[in-house]
Amino acid sequence: MLAEIKGLNEECGVFGIWGHEKAAEITYYGLHALQHRGQDGAGVVTSDGERLKIHKDLGLVNDVFKNADFQDLQGNAAIGHVRYATQGDGGIDNIQPLLFRSQTGSVALAHNGNIMNAYKLRGELERDGSIFQTTSDTEVLAHLIKRNSTSDYETALMEALRSLVGAYAFLIMKENKLYIATDPRGLRPISIGRLGGAYVVASETCAFDLVGASFEREVIPGELVVIDNNGISSKKFADAEPRTMCAMEYVYFSRPDSNVNRVNVHASRKKMGIELAKESPVEADVVTGVPDSSISAAIGYAEQSGLPYELGLIKNRYVGRTFIQPSQDLREQGVKMKLSPVRGIVEGKRVIMIDDSIVRGTTSKRIVRMLKDAGALEVHVRIASPPITNPCYYGIDMSTKEELIAANYSLYGMAKLIGADSLAYLSEEGLKRAIVREDLPHQGICTACFTGEYPVIEKGQKTIEYTKC
Repeated sequence: MLAEIKGLNEECGVFGIWGHEKAAEITYYGLHALQHRGQDGAGVVTSDGERLKIHKDLGLVNDVFKNADFQDLQGNAAIGHVRYATQGDGGIDNIQPLLFRSQTGSVALAHNGNIMNAYKLRGELERDGSIFQTTSDTEVLAHLIKRNSTSDYETALMEALRSLVGAYAFLIMKENKLYIATDPRGLRPISIGRLGGAYVVASETCAFDLVGASFEREVIPGELVVIDNNGISSKKFADAEPRTMCAMEYVYFSRPDSNVNRVNVHASRKKMGIELAKESPVEADVVTGVPDSSISAAIGYAEQSGLPYELGLIKNRYVGRTFIQPSQDLREQGVKMKLSPVRGIVEGKRVIMIDDSIVRGTTSKRIVRMLKDAGALEVHVRIASPPITNPCYYGIDMSTKEELIAANYSLYGMAKLIGADSLAYLSEEGLKRAIVREDLPHQGICTACFTGEYPVIEKGQKTIEYTKC
């Protein structure tokens, strides 16, 4: 589905490199590979071993760096970030990486996820004298490290990380070191690769492919990885808990050519489609998928059902983003600008429309109407994930429960509302069969948005006052 229209946005993606003379340029290309994870702002911080330098701005990666002078960003290390802005958190101050300077040295932070106890921690830090420059929950970590500065830096960092509750994958860079940390349940993806003699870090492995790096390994939950000119080392700052990688990484967010937790995203989505066809078959003539994240599932559904897969919907890839506004009217108009039905494929046919998820239902309603206006006799909607009935607190710009169609309507009511001749979802068990590989270590997924069973929760804390990432 169209993330920018339906309001289901991943907050950000991170990329880093250590030990390469073209660190800034490689980070620029790495961020291009992660552009789907954030389109509202981007930034890079580099280190030449003595000083951290920054360039960041609002907009797409290409726009942010089109006038950048990479000579001013020289260094053999860099971290970068792309992000989505949630409502009310726009502005360049919140664009990452965040850079902090002090008499004892500088530090840059890039973060994917959400710190659930940021409100509580910020209150404590402000009472102790901290002055915050952003509304980002990421900044809390910098102040926690400084508060523990009587210890050596790595000890202070680990103590600070142990104070956090939530989902996070952090890149933390000082002049002479790069740190990588992920939360004890590993809700957010982050991997390490090699590019010649350099180390590369990214939210998704597709960034390694673009820059020519090879995959080495995932960062283990509760692990602090340290990279410097002497090589790479690892420490455990918290005991790893059962892995609960965000299921939506597989369903929607990650690129199909990425491997998340050693599972290929395209392959898992295709299996979702196969499981969906087993659970919810329907008599029809053709299967089509909503571009782009639903194509893999549509192929799997068609393969399992023995029906032809066709491009019944075409995505216009050259539409600008000026229409993307918070008003519902403009979101709905955006569907027509982004998608077009192929009349020659759907006219006179019973169509199975595969999509990855339904959030509010307004986009699905528009697409079903477009297909029927193009001559489809019937439109049967099949969703390659369970119903989203709960908000996410782990770094996804998820709607409130009141806005989630599946939380407020029966299956029949939803089908009627979107105009579908039938509607069915993949079961939670089917989703797990498609994703989880028992032969691999550290497997497991978070299904909180489907089940309401949150693997990490901060009881009684305010979680919405802060900019995620």
